[in-house]
Amino acid sequence: MDIKAYIALSLILFCTGIVGVLVRRNAIIIFMCIELMLNSVNLLLVAFSKMHAVSAAAKASSTFAADAQIFVFFIMVVAAAEVSVGLAIIVMLYRNTHSIDINFLNRLKN
Repeated sequence: MDIKAYIALSLILFCTGIVGVLVRRNAIIIFMCIELMLNSVNLLLVAFSKMHAVSAAAKASSTFAADAQIFVFFIMVVAAAEVSVGLAIIVMLYRNTHSIDINFLNRLKN
């Protein structure tokens, strides 16, 4: 597959995530859209890593460009920790207010 297809797919996923964050008011859907944006960036990072590895192999270099893939692994670990903390916050918000609507959070300031 060409790198342009990966870039287009990543751009579509990232824009879908941005639209979801800006338009929706449900905390869980906003949280899922943020995760979608993180995964689109991971896809793009792996695609560029693959492109770099192919170009390095064409030059007969013995080094493999696995740095980006290791970086993606650490991003996924941090995202998993973010999911656990974020979902715990959303569950506690629901238990206290019986709503997961983001507009309700404005009333919690006082």
